[in-house]
Amino acid sequence: MKTRKPLLLINPRITSKPRFPLAVMQLATALRADRPVQILDGNVHADFAERATALLASGDFAAVGLSVMGGPQLVSALAASRAIRQALPGLPIVWGGYFPTICPDAALNGDSPVSQVVRGPGEATLAELLRALDDGAAAEALAAIDGLSWRHAGQLVHNRERAFSAQSLQQPLDYHGVDQPQQYLRPTYLGRRTTGYQAALGCRYRCTFCGVAAMFRGKTALPGAERLDRDLGYLKAEFGADSVQFYDHNFFDRESAMLPLLEVLAHHALPWWCYARADALAQLSEAAWALVRRSRLRMAYIGAETPNPQLLREMRKGTQVDQTLAAVEQCRRHGVIPELSFMLAPPHDPEGETERCFDFIRRIKRLHPAAEIMLHINTPLPTAPGPGRAPLAATPLRDLQGQPVRFPDHVEGWAEPAWVAYWCHRNAPWVSERLLERIRGFTTVLGCRFPTVTDIRAPSWQRRTLSASAAWRYRFGRYERPWELQLLQRMVRLWDPQLSSL
Repeated sequence: MKTRKPLLLINPRITSKPRFPLAVMQLATALRADRPVQILDGNVHADFAERATALLASGDFAAVGLSVMGGPQLVSALAASRAIRQALPGLPIVWGGYFPTICPDAALNGDSPVSQVVRGPGEATLAELLRALDDGAAAEALAAIDGLSWRHAGQLVHNRERAFSAQSLQQPLDYHGVDQPQQYLRPTYLGRRTTGYQAALGCRYRCTFCGVAAMFRGKTALPGAERLDRDLGYLKAEFGADSVQFYDHNFFDRESAMLPLLEVLAHHALPWWCYARADALAQLSEAAWALVRRSRLRMAYIGAETPNPQLLREMRKGTQVDQTLAAVEQCRRHGVIPELSFMLAPPHDPEGETERCFDFIRRIKRLHPAAEIMLHINTPLPTAPGPGRAPLAATPLRDLQGQPVRFPDHVEGWAEPAWVAYWCHRNAPWVSERLLERIRGFTTVLGCRFPTVTDIRAPSWQRRTLSASAAWRYRFGRYERPWELQLLQRMVRLWDPQLSSL
């Protein structure tokens, strides 16, 4: 068998609280049968760009791959890629992940340091690309790789889409392929040693604001119960995991497929957190809820998005308002905290829709006071090139002056603060500063009136003080300039769940 050069896989920095870098671990598992793979996690090593450049300077590596989301990770990935390109002009730099899948033109345009882009799930595409690079990267070989975007004769080329495959679910992850795997299990609201884990692949829905829709195009695959049982047993025995944060894009799928997984979770009885859809939870049978209780589900992150049925349809959410309320009620009955996400300030009537969301959130709080609330700006993502790709916005996007919104056409533009904020659902060209201040005020009052349970540091007396101080503002809807609450927040330093999560 031909000896192939190793690959360096980088998880660019995005947080100071690292969890297992599951995306690059999945890639490494799939590729190691063909060549050695080394992982460098920027969330562990703040100087990951310098470390990567030093490693690659040996000349032993075939290429370097970076998994890139839009927002802060794009900024760190771009800086690292530029440093590598400057030091090693001839080394292939390959980007994959949400950002280059949605914006492959921008990732490759201009003086971008990126050599090739892998669109969508990348295991097979990256393996074929590396073999083509080993053999000299002939244009004919690159053109035959599904899911690849690249440059040829001064033009950008987007090869055809790669068909969805669940093959990666068949291989167990190598948790010892990262440095000091014990450091990725951290204390959270769930337990002292919470592990991140992803059981399923993809999502069958196509929400307009979600990168998963572009990655998987409505496809999903659930694992077998045996795999979940094996992996949870391993994480408990090998690393002492006592709780699990599932990163499945929607853990709750169709009940018939979910029951075997819930039985495994009930057997292990590890407190857990997951993403869930309102319709899936609202329709669960009592037998399924009995398994949920035994499994010790503590919190479910639910995309409520808006109380406006028309907007739900335009977002392609596929859920209904009454299903959100039913899911909240079911969670209350069964001891689960729903963590509800809302998309405020949509392009059409941003102020009116925001106020309607505020009223709906108050209704939810009356139904289930422990419900956690996550507030975001509704920012439809660009449409990736390719056949059958409809525009993500129902109507053309326009800024505050009524001019068409133009997305950046190169990676440097997406790395600018305004577009980092857009990708993170923190701001949009059609949102006024007055409305942003209104949203910040509501967020402060709501967060103080109902302090998050995920903060494991704050003593109960601090929570009570915050709640009591915010009571009058919340009762009378006085969200403007909550200076006294902002002062208390600085003194208490309560976690912001939108930044810290679990």
